[in-house]
Amino acid sequence: MVEAVLIDLFSLPTNLQNNIQGLLHNTLEAIEKCSSIHAPCVYVMCCQKQGSERKGEQEFLLPALRSFQSLKRKLEVVYAQTTAAALYTIKQRLDEKEVSIIKVILPTLRKDSMKVYIDHLFTAVYQFEFEDLQVVSDCENLQISEHQNEGQTLPSKEVALIRSEIQRYLESLPSLKGELTILRSSLIPGDIFLHGFTTRTGGISYIPTLSSCNLFSSSKRRDPQLVVIENLRRLARAAGFNPEAFHRVKVDHANAVCIMGKTEPDNYDGIVTNQKGVTLAAPGADCIPVLFADPVRRACGAAHSGWKGTLLGVSMATVNAMVSEYGCNVKDILVVLGPSVGPCCYKLPHESAKEFHRIDPKCVRLFDSPSPYIDIRRATRILLERGGILPENIQDDSITDQNQNITFCTACHPDKFYSHFRDGTNFGTQIGFISIKD
Repeated sequence: MVEAVLIDLFSLPTNLQNNIQGLLHNTLEAIEKCSSIHAPCVYVMCCQKQGSERKGEQEFLLPALRSFQSLKRKLEVVYAQTTAAALYTIKQRLDEKEVSIIKVILPTLRKDSMKVYIDHLFTAVYQFEFEDLQVVSDCENLQISEHQNEGQTLPSKEVALIRSEIQRYLESLPSLKGELTILRSSLIPGDIFLHGFTTRTGGISYIPTLSSCNLFSSSKRRDPQLVVIENLRRLARAAGFNPEAFHRVKVDHANAVCIMGKTEPDNYDGIVTNQKGVTLAAPGADCIPVLFADPVRRACGAAHSGWKGTLLGVSMATVNAMVSEYGCNVKDILVVLGPSVGPCCYKLPHESAKEFHRIDPKCVRLFDSPSPYIDIRRATRILLERGGILPENIQDDSITDQNQNITFCTACHPDKFYSHFRDGTNFGTQIGFISIKD
């Protein structure tokens, strides 16, 4: 069942005002007729010319809007100077209501370009149906379209222009939840390496569980890739790295490691390089983003270590890659464990807890319970030390420093960090990043 209707009047010229009124009246009439039980939210998208008065522009639509009492509370006219701005505003309204099934009624010639806008501003969470804007006289025209998966026909140049318009609009948006904040470790020498761990502030993501500096997009979340790219652009500007030379691990919750400059695996949770100016990153939203730095051989790495990756030894796999590829001495490698879920909050089923108990009984609390508490950080430290990393070269300041500045519990600090464990499936993601300075 359609949950919202978007009527696109954006591209219709103002000299067709009378026609617009007629089209809008008939379209709303059909929506009201076919939605007497479940009235969808209705958004009318209109162009606001630069410098024009919004009130004056709205007056010509009022005759078409006044008589629709059942839609009145769910009817909104959205004015903006660009399609990107109008559609993003409507997306915010949809997300506030957690609406996902949308019918778009628009001129036929506008359909291909609208699909490009939608592809860039929405994810697979949403379902769109399209219908031509025309005089509607019965309910048949409001049934689900069979053409929602039509192939894109716009020339690549026009697609690039649309993408550019969206990017410019996103760049113009204010940062949310305060300034962008980067946490840095004193263990990693700043004269050789650029590094940090992000928090959730200073980006443009507005959905509560994703706001505001979410740095990961997926088909299951409501943040589109271009929003994440804009958040990354702001991070790169604040941190001082080149976003065009940014490489994030392709999470598989395993222990494969990518060597920069060699064939890239399909999936991997560790990545290493000795190339200057290349920024490596690992995500985390309870899982540990782990950073590695060898100031002697001038090599670095990043790893994503969740409970599965921890048991599979992804951190030592990353260390071993630095040793084998760049001749690093394991005793020179520095390791910093980033913000991640702590043993105060994290539980696993008893069968999984057994594996951590085998590493060290102190990694598990309330072992005899159905869901014991797990310390994936302690397990990571133990495995690193067994592999030859010096204890003093590992920073996990939830243990070693009462004044925590890096290894916060993500679940305990909703103002600072995202947490899958706390927030559910539509969760945001922070990262740890590192590069060798030019």
